[in-house]
Amino acid sequence: MGRVAEYLLSMKESGQKIHMSLIDPEKVESSEQLLRLAEELKGAGTDVFLVGGSVGVSEGLVDDVIKTLKAVGLPVILFPGNVSGVSRYADAILFMSLLNSDDPYFIIGAHVIAAPVIRRYGIEPLPTAYIIVGYGGAAGFIGRARPIPYEKPDLTAAHVLAANYLGMRFAYLEAGSGAPRNVPPEHIKLSKLVSPDTFLIVGGGIREPETAREVAEAGADAVVTGTIIERNPEKAKRIIKAVKTSKP
Repeated sequence: MGRVAEYLLSMKESGQKIHMSLIDPEKVESSEQLLRLAEELKGAGTDVFLVGGSVGVSEGLVDDVIKTLKAVGLPVILFPGNVSGVSRYADAILFMSLLNSDDPYFIIGAHVIAAPVIRRYGIEPLPTAYIIVGYGGAAGFIGRARPIPYEKPDLTAAHVLAANYLGMRFAYLEAGSGAPRNVPPEHIKLSKLVSPDTFLIVGGGIREPETAREVAEAGADAVVTGTIIERNPEKAKRIIKAVKTSKP
């Protein structure tokens, strides 16, 4: 187990909830602005920076963003939309298989291309099941996913359990960037019930502190916010506090 996995799993085992701040390189205006924002997020209690996006992302752009974020001193994990999202400067990568995609490229094809690069760069891989729920947004569209209906939590739980049986230690339930609705708590609770050892990450559509707290207390080990960070950093700080003070 690598250093980042140990960091995340030790927090999970101690009952701490984790907040992950998602930074889309395509939307970063300047390194100075990003550094100020990253320092504010760290001060508010965020634990990890995720870096990635579905459209308009190149390796050079990701490199620049990660080098800026590394100055803050928190782990930086790649959240790649494609092979172009891999950077040698990251601490780790969510090595994600989009389980409910209709396109084998997003289930295993991109991974075969990226794996030698990840090994060469010495990036820590975090084997992750990526599961699109409900809306899906750009990630669902680009990844050719069949989103799991909001009213079918049993299907989400079955995907998480299957991922566990395949040896994936992490699962990411994704409602999509800017989704009108977050992943329903029932999906999170049932997934955690059938696969309690899985490190469960949940993101998409989380715009209010109350929603973030609900997601965390439903069983998410880590809560991701991205769009709200770009649009309303002050509210993002309140969301971080809600996650960090939620009940185990």
